[in-house]
Amino acid sequence: MKKIPSVRPLVLALLACGSTASHAVSFTQNDVTLDINGTINGFYVNREAKTIDRAPGGGTTTTNNSALTNGLLPGWINFVATTQANGQDIKAHISFAPGINNNSTVIGLPIGNNAGGAGNTNPYSQIDTRNVYFQFGNNSWGTLKFGRDIGLFGQNIILSDMTLLGVGGTSNAGIPYNTTFGMIGHGYMYTGFQPQITYTTPSVGGLQGAAGIFQPSSFAGNETKAPGFQAKIDYDWKGKVPGKVWGGLVTQSTSCSVDPCATKSFTATGYEIGAKAGFGDFEAVAYGFKGNGLGLSTIGAQFLGGSNGAGNKTDSQGYFLQGTYKFGATKVGINFGENKDKDGYTLDNTRTINGVLRATPDNQIKNRAVTLGVYHSLNKYITLVGEYNQEKITNVADTNYDNKNRTLSFGGLIFF
Repeated sequence: MKKIPSVRPLVLALLACGSTASHAVSFTQNDVTLDINGTINGFYVNREAKTIDRAPGGGTTTTNNSALTNGLLPGWINFVATTQANGQDIKAHISFAPGINNNSTVIGLPIGNNAGGAGNTNPYSQIDTRNVYFQFGNNSWGTLKFGRDIGLFGQNIILSDMTLLGVGGTSNAGIPYNTTFGMIGHGYMYTGFQPQITYTTPSVGGLQGAAGIFQPSSFAGNETKAPGFQAKIDYDWKGKVPGKVWGGLVTQSTSCSVDPCATKSFTATGYEIGAKAGFGDFEAVAYGFKGNGLGLSTIGAQFLGGSNGAGNKTDSQGYFLQGTYKFGATKVGINFGENKDKDGYTLDNTRTINGVLRATPDNQIKNRAVTLGVYHSLNKYITLVGEYNQEKITNVADTNYDNKNRTLSFGGLIFF
């Protein structure tokens, strides 16, 4: 069977480190090399959303909408400068991630254009600067990174999610956000792009670790005297059955400047473990995580809604399974994931789904989703994508209410 170039190294480059292994433009001035690479995508998305109320007098409300939108990836342009000095490999990386989405009521006007009342200003209209960092090091002692880049906790699983190249689900990313959510919130939490100082060890026989301090999030109390901390360890191997296993953690504490505190201060923690393996043209991925106080994992954001006002910690957990198979230039795949949160909502004893506020006895929400995807490499630059995603949002404590979302999407992306 003919092998085709994988786009995953470019995805890794765009999301993680701006690797110079793939680039559209490269030139050297004196001892500094500047590489430029990027990606653009566009998808047609058709979504059906059902709100089910089984209580007496309730019923099912169905809405349909469609959009031309970005997928899980925005547009992306990377500028990566590399050089060497005094035995150190030095890199500086800055990127910009614009989107194609539009919320103006006047056709042709961009998102956020409110001239003459033509549309609505929107916080997602700005160009997203995801990578702004520099690093230095070598193969003998490792690498130090300073700036803003992808987080460590949850990094490997999003880079392994096949919907990274597509759309996935849309229940947590209402149109017209700059991106959809893929399977974020359905099996794993979103790692995010975060300010950090991170040390990465050299790779020794496929074993490599990383740890760093991160910008803290205010999720309880009113002070964060210490930064957040994240770490991960990976083990990669080659051979007839190549694969990878990894583990990661995140932790952060808060405190109060006054006594008594309006909300309880506490320490949030999270743990993850994952594995992937290839068997010829088949690849399998398995992953699980557990968090305490990290916030609403069911929308994929660490520390969002970490306290419900009473100081309760969100108890979150999830798992993710995926299998893909390549047929020449085409890859097909299926994945399934589930996240479950208890307590910690910003509104005590309530929940909001699709704009509808629902009372819940003890704030237990479960999000699960399945995606079927087809990814065809038209050539070394362009990949065409078609996906079907089915999501279900369940109130664990009150079974009268459910939300179901069906998303059909097709489109493509270019890496250059």
